[in-house]
Amino acid sequence: MAITYATYTNPGSREINEDALDVYSKIENSICFILCDGLGGHGMGDVASGLTTKVFGNLFYKVPSNELLKYAFTASQDIVIAEQIRQKKPFQLKTTAVSLCLDDKNAYIGHIGDSRLYAFSHNAVAFRTKDHSVPQMLADCGDIKESEMRYHPDRSNLLRAIGSEWDDGTMFELMRPVKLKNYQAFLLCSDGFWELIEEADMCSLLAYAGGVEEWLAEMISVVKRNGRGRNMDNFSAITVWNT
Repeated sequence: MAITYATYTNPGSREINEDALDVYSKIENSICFILCDGLGGHGMGDVASGLTTKVFGNLFYKVPSNELLKYAFTASQDIVIAEQIRQKKPFQLKTTAVSLCLDDKNAYIGHIGDSRLYAFSHNAVAFRTKDHSVPQMLADCGDIKESEMRYHPDRSNLLRAIGSEWDDGTMFELMRPVKLKNYQAFLLCSDGFWELIEEADMCSLLAYAGGVEEWLAEMISVVKRNGRGRNMDNFSAITVWNT
């Protein structure tokens, strides 16, 4: 199996891009993707997202892939909180985070907030991470449909984030490892990206794309077209192919 990937980030209509992303790899076929969306409206979101991507990178070279996420999310929370204290801005530096770590056999997935990971098999969405947000909670309760989450008035109201107060110390969510061979592709993206493209478009573009960069470029075109005339949020994505 060979892993290829492409990355993209855009400030949209905003003056500051509070999204941050990075990719870290080792010679022994281990790779980590991290994407964060600093929370606008709280101030200093770009600082929180940038700090978090760096924490993941620092730990990636010290911790095995199967243990990285639990340490990286916890350390990110500690460092962002410490930066809040240093700047005397309690709980004003916040960010979402979604990460995918791969080794020869498994994919390890963790997230907090509403930045998402989609996993694809046979050109269809096999699963996606569930947002830590008010609309996701309403959808889970059956009060709204999944399709209504994109434009819900509370779509920016998050229940969890790095930099928020963690009551039990485990506000991030780690999935059970999945077998890498069972999935053809992954998409990590901020809400500014997934709100403007339907899953059906992700899948149809995946089916006809000639490569991972083409798939991402075609999805970006859809996002930009659907965002035309809107006050677009920052939008970022990482596409990963497993061939």
